[in-house]
Amino acid sequence: MDVCNQTIQRPTLKIGSSGSAVRQAQCYLNNSMTGPKLAVDGNFGPVTSAATKRFQQCAGIVVDGTIGAQTWSFLVFWANSTANVC
Repeated sequence: MDVCNQTIQRPTLKIGSSGSAVRQAQCYLNNSMTGPKLAVDGNFGPVTSAATKRFQQCAGIVVDGTIGAQTWSFLVFWANSTANVC
């Protein structure tokens, strides 16, 4: 069972993206890291971008603020883990 259930779609997300896939990513980010939680509002703005970069840095993957295939893969793993990536 997935901790987040907004959508099963995994499109590339970046600043300006919106919709259920962004809500899914925001939920995953909230469940992957400690600290302040993102509003799960479906809008990929500067706050979601900053959280994405923090996640990417902690996960040891390319830090570009874009949620592509590699970032999705790591988000799914960490969000459904009992630990936090950072």
